[in-house]
Amino acid sequence: MVDRNILMSKLAYIENGLSHLEWLQKTPERDFLGNGIFTGAAKYYLQTCIEAMLDIANHIIARQRYRPPENYVDALRILGEHGILPAEQLPVFFRMARFRNRVVHLYHEVDNREVYKILQTGLNDFRTFIQAIVTHFLPSNH
Repeated sequence: MVDRNILMSKLAYIENGLSHLEWLQKTPERDFLGNGIFTGAAKYYLQTCIEAMLDIANHIIARQRYRPPENYVDALRILGEHGILPAEQLPVFFRMARFRNRVVHLYHEVDNREVYKILQTGLNDFRTFIQAIVTHFLPSNH
């Protein structure tokens, strides 16, 4: 059985990170790209919110005794296999995990224009993930 407190804590972290990302989302592109604090903060919050998603996935997999994931993308795939994450959203979640890997390991290659584009078009993907977890494991909390 999953630990609801762990899930709620990780989801709260994502919600808090999203509030910062939504603030950055309102920044005009030129101002965003010209400010290293803005770009650094956006990368940090994107990375750690995605990390929280992956922590949630791995927690669920371990507690539900699903097959062990081969990597982060596979952890999300497993939640899809069990109907926890919507199948049509899986490719987006896979891209998120790969983006996290790039920020962590290939940080010098991440284009700030890509980060800005994610801010403008990708934040609702976190909400889709949150809703899926709440629906399956925390129905009385949201």
